[in-house]
Amino acid sequence: ECFNSPYGTQYFKEYAEKIPGESTQKLSAVAKECGIYLVGGSIPEEDGGKLYNTCTVFGPDGAILAKHRKIHLFDINVPGKIQFKESETLSPGDSFSMFDTPYCKVGLGICYDIRFAELAQIYGQKGCQLLIYPGAFNMTTGPAHWELLQRGRAVDNQVYVATVSPARDEKASYIAWGHSTVVNPWGEVIAKAGAEETVIYTDIDLKKLAEIRQQIPILSQKRYDLYGIEMKK
Repeated sequence: ECFNSPYGTQYFKEYAEKIPGESTQKLSAVAKECGIYLVGGSIPEEDGGKLYNTCTVFGPDGAILAKHRKIHLFDINVPGKIQFKESETLSPGDSFSMFDTPYCKVGLGICYDIRFAELAQIYGQKGCQLLIYPGAFNMTTGPAHWELLQRGRAVDNQVYVATVSPARDEKASYIAWGHSTVVNPWGEVIAKAGAEETVIYTDIDLKKLAEIRQQIPILSQKRYDLYGIEMKK
């Protein structure tokens, strides 16, 4: 999250870029050179006089496939531990972001978005099998909720969940928890980094995903007829 900028409201305007811009052009070039699908973390984006926390995705030909603007802004206050208010400088996104690959359909969120089960639920309803969240949880929320939320979103929606965090920098004004992780639809952690800079990789087994959905068919058992009624009360 915000890989081209220190993470802080005082930095976002200074480091913000247009899209396409320098950072996204480099991501595009890497995707094309390596022939890969690349979810390029996020950067502060400037557009129309507003700033957004934006993730871009590129295909093997270097073309942009998706652009996700963080929907839920990180405005929190945990007394004595951490206070942060992204809305001081950032504006929220207003759309869901998905893209197709020959392998599976992918849904995108950024950091705080993972706390909102509705986002992941809608992605699941739309056929996503993998959810990816670039994020930078901190030294308060990270050890408490980072893995817990990933496992919850994976089990609730029977999808793979991958999170990508900056490595921890103890000298930074905002210290990231690190621990990039991949969780399978059974809620098992199948790949996990430490706090340091590293590379992790794993296989996304769609056969296992299908088996889990067949064994515990919650997606076909949901009672939307009741949920909608209660939500309107």
